[in-house]
Amino acid sequence: MTGIYLTPKALESHRQQFPALANKAYFNFGGQGPLPQASLTAIQQAYEYIQQHGPFSGQVNEWLIDAGKQTRRAIASELGVPVQTITLTEDVTVGCNIAIWGIDWQAGDHLLLTDCEHPGIVATAQEIGRRFQVEVSTCPILATLNQGNPTAVIAEHLKPRTRLVVLSHILWNTGQILPLAEIVEACRSYSTGDQVVRVLVDAAQSVGSLPLNLTELGADFYAFTGHKWLCGPEGIGGLYVRPDAFSSINPTFIGWRGVIKDQAGNPVGWKPDGQKFEVATSAYPLYSGLCAAIATHQQWGTSQERYEQICLLSEYLWQGLSQLESVRCLAASPPLSGLVSFVLTNGESHQQLVTSLEQQGFLLRTILDPNCVRACVHYFTTKTEIDQLIKALEGYIQRSTKG
Repeated sequence: MTGIYLTPKALESHRQQFPALANKAYFNFGGQGPLPQASLTAIQQAYEYIQQHGPFSGQVNEWLIDAGKQTRRAIASELGVPVQTITLTEDVTVGCNIAIWGIDWQAGDHLLLTDCEHPGIVATAQEIGRRFQVEVSTCPILATLNQGNPTAVIAEHLKPRTRLVVLSHILWNTGQILPLAEIVEACRSYSTGDQVVRVLVDAAQSVGSLPLNLTELGADFYAFTGHKWLCGPEGIGGLYVRPDAFSSINPTFIGWRGVIKDQAGNPVGWKPDGQKFEVATSAYPLYSGLCAAIATHQQWGTSQERYEQICLLSEYLWQGLSQLESVRCLAASPPLSGLVSFVLTNGESHQQLVTSLEQQGFLLRTILDPNCVRACVHYFTTKTEIDQLIKALEGYIQRSTKG
């Protein structure tokens, strides 16, 4: 039985695996997903195992190595890539930094961003520009939400010295999905000789929500986290590096996990796979938590089935919002992701709205650029929750109008 056809009773049984859903209507998966009980249990058991057998004992060290292998396998199964292409990181930003700082930048090179990138990535690009005299520019993707061709916009802003294009697969502010394969192909076509235009993807909103085959999509670098749509613990994420882009970057932060050592323990080279970019000691029990979270989702259905359910619920939310007075959705048509952004047209404060809703048990968030409110639905969100959110929004608008 696939998730889309689950009965209300079966869906409620699945939701009970997420303790955080018991006392709230959760619409902030793009910020952080709630942990399933299986993850909490796996993390606790892992810490207990380490203490029982002695931290840094031979037995525990073997367990740590195996935990890393299992986690890479679990991630690779979700992304449609070979295990060897996965680097374990702490979060999206770390993955993006590995790729950005790993390039051998030369003065006069060009780095292209879209105008919808997260401030952490923008700040990194600015520092690259300052430190290496690299030209950093942005292209207007935000305006293509309802009309326009994002691939053409990016292609128009490529330059002869463009080394890297940084973009998000799903835009964190509007929920728009960029045609990644087309954009990658446009960058490949623009490349000449030794001047290859690489593509780095901020995948904060896509991993765990979209069905993915990164081998087919073709991006060079794909940085993601486990704590958003995968509903894993914070502090564990990853970076996919396309095999033919592997040699184009080198580690910036370096530690024992990424190097090959000789018999005397001296570093003599880099690991030949994604471990090349891993550094040193991590919170290894979190690996077990992420594996348990991925397994929980896979018990419900395939990534395609989960995505289809997200789209059904996203459209249902979009339709409900579109029927409210003083509310305008940013997207003119039902979104194809779980992120639904909207604005109040009566001049009321978005932050006050979000604060008021949270006091009633509805968790959303504000976005500054563009100035809006963002609600997120996952495959296990219920229509009842959406109906209740719409009713609470309607009540807030009515009270603010009377006031």
